[in-house]
Amino acid sequence: MITVIDYEAGNLRSVSNALKLLGFVHRISQKPSDVLSADVVLLPGVGAAGDAMSNLARLGLIKPIKQFVALRKPLLGICLGLQILLTASDESGNQPCLDMITGRVKRLPEGLKIPHMGWNQVKQVIPHPAFSGIPDNTNFYFVHSYFGVPLDDSAVIGTTDYGVSFCSVMAQENIVAVQFHPEKSGEWGLKFYDNFFKHSGESPVKN
Repeated sequence: MITVIDYEAGNLRSVSNALKLLGFVHRISQKPSDVLSADVVLLPGVGAAGDAMSNLARLGLIKPIKQFVALRKPLLGICLGLQILLTASDESGNQPCLDMITGRVKRLPEGLKIPHMGWNQVKQVIPHPAFSGIPDNTNFYFVHSYFGVPLDDSAVIGTTDYGVSFCSVMAQENIVAVQFHPEKSGEWGLKFYDNFFKHSGESPVKN
């Protein structure tokens, strides 16, 4: 079972619609027990890091998310969900985050149109099953003002250029996270979801 975490900072309807289209059984939940009992967790997100961490704490979800990852089960972070996996964020001051991947979240450079919104290419710098069948430099849909910087470069498996070359896809052990929105990225975004969940052992249920 896939659990999509609802911490009141996610584009949940679009994510759910994408998973339904692909045939993956899932639930949207705020319950810690539904995180721990899941086979795969999806951590979406839009908004600010400070609000996201406050909501996760209020809902009692921080410990279950960390326990889930410690069980070596697969987790996929989307947009803000990527950023809060890192150690801390420059957004909202020096905002402590989940610290499941060592690194920091930084603001995009001054002088650029912020937020970075629209289609942009993802360069695949390290092969990964989530990229299976997806051409290098494929366009995906972005909406963000901050980006993650993992301390270990080996966690960066995809990059995108917008004033600076930033990490747009990262992977570390059982965690994968993307700065773009697969659910808004058409055919290739759906392909990314399909690859990730199938690689995680989920089988779509077709009507």
